[in-house]
Amino acid sequence: MSHAVETYHPGLFDLTHKLTVEKHGHTALITINHPPANTWDRDSLIGLRLLVEHLNRDDDIYALVVTGQGEKFFSAGADLKLFADGDRGRAREMARRFGEAFEALRDFRGVSIAAINGYAMGGGLECALACDIRIAERQALLALPEAAVGLLPCAGGTQLLPWLVGEGWAKRMILCGERVDAETARRIGLVEEVVESGESRGQALLLAAKVAQQSPVAVRTIKPLIQGARERGPNGWLVEERERFVDLFEAEDTREGVNAFLEKRTPQWRNR
Repeated sequence: MSHAVETYHPGLFDLTHKLTVEKHGHTALITINHPPANTWDRDSLIGLRLLVEHLNRDDDIYALVVTGQGEKFFSAGADLKLFADGDRGRAREMARRFGEAFEALRDFRGVSIAAINGYAMGGGLECALACDIRIAERQALLALPEAAVGLLPCAGGTQLLPWLVGEGWAKRMILCGERVDAETARRIGLVEEVVESGESRGQALLLAAKVAQQSPVAVRTIKPLIQGARERGPNGWLVEERERFVDLFEAEDTREGVNAFLEKRTPQWRNR
């Protein structure tokens, strides 16, 4: 497994300086780099969507990690100055941009991990909710405070949060404006792991490296089945689960994985 860190060159399009990308082995590390609070704006949301679309076409990338620059903020969400004049057209565009970006992140074909290194507020928390796994540092605070300024979470918060934590806690956080610390977030199922300050990025990269040990073809086949339970009951997916199992026998990686196990060697994935 390679531990080399490389600058990732995602293509000819401009990702904006508000997102930085590095390659760690088979993992893309995306850092939200918009000080002081790592807020999202039009450019960074377009950049995130384009980046994820590019990563989906890169056969050498199996996982991605999202984190925030600095020690205080993962992301404080949208810059409220964008909405101060009450322009409905801008509000509509920004809602669309948030949706497109975070839905692209949700549907990334590999495994996505949020390394929550500080405040994750509003659209910042919704970004983390769009990831498959969340690791929070002990000092992190998580909230969806939009109703306090007359708004609502428009990038998946009202839908994804109750799926993870239940309706009661979702209403406490969204309707009552309750912030939760990292330990509470872990207890209610909002994050999967709590680490010490400064350790979320490294722990997320370690977890992402484990994805490279899995067949990337199997991972991208399995992930929609797991997420599909949000839309249908378990019985609605059992037949499809069996069909996708059979489909995997068309993949080179399936033959490689089975034979590598039988031959007691490490599989060499071809991502096809």
